[in-house]
Amino acid sequence: MLVLGGGPAALCMASELNQRGVAVQGLAPKPVDAPWPNTYGIWAEELKTLQLEHLLAHRWSDTVSYFGAGGSSEQDQLTLHGMEYGLFDRAAFQEYCLKRAEGVTWLEGKAERVESGSDVTTVFCGSGTTLQARLVIDASGASSPYILRPDHGPVAGQAAYGVVGRFSENPIEAGRFVLMDYRCNHLTASQRTEPPTFLYAMDLGGGVFFLEETSLAHAPGLSYDVLKQRLHQRLDHRDVRVTEIVHEEFCLFPMNLPLPDRDQPVLAFGGAASMVHPASGYMVGALLRRGPGLAKVLAKALVEQPALGSAALARRGWNELWPTELVLRHQLYQFGLGRLMGFNEALLRRHFATFFSLPQHEWFGFLTNTLPLSRLMVVMLRLFTLSPWSLRRGLVFGAPTDQSPHLEKAG
Repeated sequence: MLVLGGGPAALCMASELNQRGVAVQGLAPKPVDAPWPNTYGIWAEELKTLQLEHLLAHRWSDTVSYFGAGGSSEQDQLTLHGMEYGLFDRAAFQEYCLKRAEGVTWLEGKAERVESGSDVTTVFCGSGTTLQARLVIDASGASSPYILRPDHGPVAGQAAYGVVGRFSENPIEAGRFVLMDYRCNHLTASQRTEPPTFLYAMDLGGGVFFLEETSLAHAPGLSYDVLKQRLHQRLDHRDVRVTEIVHEEFCLFPMNLPLPDRDQPVLAFGGAASMVHPASGYMVGALLRRGPGLAKVLAKALVEQPALGSAALARRGWNELWPTELVLRHQLYQFGLGRLMGFNEALLRRHFATFFSLPQHEWFGFLTNTLPLSRLMVVMLRLFTLSPWSLRRGLVFGAPTDQSPHLEKAG
């Protein structure tokens, strides 16, 4: 088998196949051991279940959000999450995957063309090299041109601009992780009619903090210039300035990418397979949970029916990756995201304050996509019941146009 890509999705998939005795090659655009540029956060409980907590570089028990406007009223008090959050040690995570993928042959280059037959798939590389495999698994990211999917209109992107650095004073409480800070009292009246953004922040220790201004979802994605301005405006309002930049982070990934055509002879994994959670933007937990099952199905098919070609193997892979249960859950999440994209900042703050008033196991299961379909529907109904009328109206009919003229709806 041939795995395309060199990020977490590609290494997870290659390592799982390798652990099951499948002969694997990898094609990555740069050395597969080159450092990963982005940070990856996760609820620690997800890794505890997988016995992978040792891959965390940091973890916080003081995990909070702010859903008030930023004044002194009760609604601006902390929302305490009561659940540990962690930040991956990227080098340790990468090394873990590479060690489990020992024996995989990695080539450096990019696929320029992919031609699929019923038996084998041929990949033509930019270097002139031609590779053939019984199954190609595209784990090169959501923008891959080799995975077919329906066109449902503009794709909403979650965009973020972040800074790891030192500040004139603590930008958040020491030892704290802030999942969402939607306070908006640093914005002008005009800015509050523009797409809402929130602060995602953590204390990394030693006087170093990571702050990231984030847009939940917007089509097209917000520009990094706007997010950078918002972050500095937020800091200025708190009389905090950046004194040293250790690292800048730029993120943009799709939140409502349509599911791929599951009849195609090229299989996908990760962003290329639309595995980004439409409600939270997270994916790494899903890679670690769903990769072993997919690898097991493919390895079993190779042993039991060694004559299977690309189309038949891909079909088995797609059925495992996107069974009816997960497809329906994905559709529910995408419907919910479409509604939230029409909310202004006041409605979003009200929505998230209500959402996190749910029992912890319910909001955690919702955000990690670990609730069975029947339970997910119960949780969504409970959320609707708890919501004030303004939210119920928005969830059912969409936000009134006079409340959200700035947001475009994704199809």
